[in-house]
Amino acid sequence: MKKIRIRFLFNFNGKWVMIEKIHEHILDELTTNTKTDIIFILTAILLNFIGLGINSIFASSFADAGEAVDIIIFSIVIGLMLIVNLIVIFGLNKGKQTRNKLLTGLLMMYEDQKVDKYYNKDNLQAYNTRYTLFTIAVLATGIVGLSVPFVMLIFG
Repeated sequence: MKKIRIRFLFNFNGKWVMIEKIHEHILDELTTNTKTDIIFILTAILLNFIGLGINSIFASSFADAGEAVDIIIFSIVIGLMLIVNLIVIFGLNKGKQTRNKLLTGLLMMYEDQKVDKYYNKDNLQAYNTRYTLFTIAVLATGIVGLSVPFVMLIFG
């Protein structure tokens, strides 16, 4: 099968730009977007499990001594977990918006070049579903990381 290269020129604000370069740029942006999302997701999940471990230790020590230092550390870790999870959810939402814009532009380019039949437009919905699942995973680990130490504190 012969590889198709897109090398048409068009006028963009008075400057001639090769479509191939824009195509490469959009693909590079999509790659960067994916890497950023992976970092966000792994950071949140890792922090949630670390926070779960740290706060479980402090929650179990409250029953023994209940020192002010333990309560302060417990509160700081809870605050950090909340802030990081909010940032990650915001970042994933922005990543989803960015990916949708990039893919929409890519689809428009494909339509202009009459090669849009080679890209399944259902991929856009699949990406949206994936972002929803990533957000649920972050929320679920965050809820577990925050609630288990409180349960241990109350009932332990």
